[in-house]
Amino acid sequence: MRYILVYVLFLRLVCHTSCEQNQTNVPKDNIKYETKDIVTSHGPTQQMVRNIKKGRNCTILMAGSNSTSFGDVFRYDGKSFNNLTSKVGSHRFWDVLEDRRGNLWFASIDSGVYQYNGKSFQHFTTREGLANNGAFSIYEDRAGIIWFGTGGGVSRYDGKSFRNFTIKEGLPRNNITTIMEDKTGKLWFGTRGEAFIYDGKTFTTLTNKDGKGFNNVWSIIEDRKGNIWFGDNGLWRYDGRTFIKVSQRGVYAIIEDKKGNIWTTGVVNPPIGKIWALSRYDAKSLYNKKPTVTEIMSGPPAFLGILEANDGSIWFGAEGGVYRYDGKTVKRL
Repeated sequence: MRYILVYVLFLRLVCHTSCEQNQTNVPKDNIKYETKDIVTSHGPTQQMVRNIKKGRNCTILMAGSNSTSFGDVFRYDGKSFNNLTSKVGSHRFWDVLEDRRGNLWFASIDSGVYQYNGKSFQHFTTREGLANNGAFSIYEDRAGIIWFGTGGGVSRYDGKSFRNFTIKEGLPRNNITTIMEDKTGKLWFGTRGEAFIYDGKTFTTLTNKDGKGFNNVWSIIEDRKGNIWFGDNGLWRYDGRTFIKVSQRGVYAIIEDKKGNIWTTGVVNPPIGKIWALSRYDAKSLYNKKPTVTEIMSGPPAFLGILEANDGSIWFGAEGGVYRYDGKTVKRL
């Protein structure tokens, strides 16, 4: 019962934000609806899939936070699914990463972080120096440093030891949801409170032109042009000078595909909407006053992590497993 309650609280936090942004100057989206037949197969991932990442050799990694018991991390090699975490027991896994050395990292919100080198597991908790045993995100920067976003701050791991950043070190908020390094080397952090930037010395809270902050940010990306995209109660773009609200659709996850389209999952009418959608913002209209948004699929269930596979198909996680969109059909795996 305790774990069910925790899950409900997390889901509410994803859907709700405490910051009301000024939406009066945001034109309504030009929406196109694309209804797809759903084909269901019988894969082993019939659980909540929070995050989906690329692995080596064209593999796909997916982390789930709950099923009939708890969660697992799977790897898909193009033919079959392999449970990577069955040997470490049942935990509430939230994120996954394969680093440049081939090590696999698993973040759990109840048991810290696990590293798997292909032969054995190493477990990192507060005893080993992790800031908090509730880990939500994993990120590898260009220098090969692994960063962990936890419920108690940011942990930086250089392969030997941890360095932690918390409110005591100037961190604006401890509960870190996402981490991203931009082309200049600055780190961007989303939290269930403020979003902020770290330049290696100072943490700076993000505010828009009205002086308002951004809250409940679960995903941040940099596109090929150097623009920063993220979402709270809407989709935002930062061009290096100005924060522009592109859409009033809520955002949980964001990617840019090979064609320059922006894809999101999130609540259609935030902050407390019940309908979630997989949406595509067409590249040709991204900078128009009314960008063209194609709604590929809507629900419940809640749609979460998202990935473009090497073949161009779009994978996205949900409460009930993982889906694949090949441009014509949505298939539940």
